[in-house]
This record gives sequence, structure tokens and C-alpha cells, in this order.
Amino acid sequence: MKQRISERLYRVRDDLGATGMAAIVLFVAAALFMSVVLQPLKDKNRVLAAKAEMVDQRAPPLANTGEKLAAVYDYLRKPEQTTDWLAKLYAIGRATGVELAQANYKTQSASGKLERYEIVVPLAGSYTQMREFLKRALAEIPVLSLDQISLKRENRRDGTVQAELRLTLHMVKP
Repeated sequence: MKQRISERLYRVRDDLGATGMAAIVLFVAAALFMSVVLQPLKDKNRVLAAKAEMVDQRAPPLANTGEKLAAVYDYLRKPEQTTDWLAKLYAIGRATGVELAQANYKTQSASGKLERYEIVVPLAGSYTQMREFLKRALAEIPVLSLDQISLKRENRRDGTVQAELRLTLHMVKP
């Protein structure tokens, strides 16, 4: 009986050929992949979807747009003037060892309650000094944003990096 089964298997293999056998192997591999990999992922997806739905049901409703906008204006409304923020920026530069060159300043005309004061500052220092300068400036001046930075090194062996920062002070109009 075993001999008949093995004869039939050889006959099927011969009838199918290499392409047919490869197709059967691929079919079995796909079935294994589906049961071993895809099914557990589908189960995990169902669990995560149920958790997300529970979180959505418990989350408080979002404030309307007017309240959000008022919160932004309250955050940006500071007693300091532009010159105060610039003095603080230069003090941070001195404290971190970054050489601040002469900067260009201009007010961006904007409708609404916000006034944007654009600052283009060329500076020089090590990469670490510049990172520390930016980290402190953005942390200590809450109305400041970094819009663009361009870095340039004259020589690979030179530790000094030349940079140009484009910063913006976002202030509420008086």
C-alpha cells in the first residue's frame, strides 16, 4: 500500500512538472504565512481598534475654534517688547559662546492680531554651541520660532561652522 502511494506521488510530480510543484509549494507557503503572520496581526488590529474606540468615547469634546484661537493669543501675549526679546537673544548668544554678527530685522505685515518680526542672524561657532544656542533661545523666548537654518563649514577640519538663522518673533498687536 505504501508503495502505491509513493508511486502515485511520483506520478503526480511527473505530471505537474517543476512549475506545478513550485506552485504547490508557494500555495502552502502563502497559507502558512496567512495563518502565522496575518491572522495574529488582524487580531491585534481588532483589539487596538476597540481600545481606540473606548478612548474616543472617554475623551472630552474639543474646544471650538474660537476658544483655541483665544488660547494661542493668550499664550503669545507677553509684556516684553521686541527690543527685550532681541536683548535676550544676544545674551543667550554670549552665554553659549556663539558669535552673533549684525542681524537684519523687519516686520512682516499681517492682518489680524498677530505681528511677525523676522530676524535673519548670521552666526559662527561650533555645532554644539549652535545647538545649545537654539535650544536655549527657543526655550527662553516662548514667542520665537525657527523658520530656516543654513549651515556651512569652510574646511572639514575646522570646528567652526558658519550659519544663517531665520527666526520670527510672533507677538500680539497692542
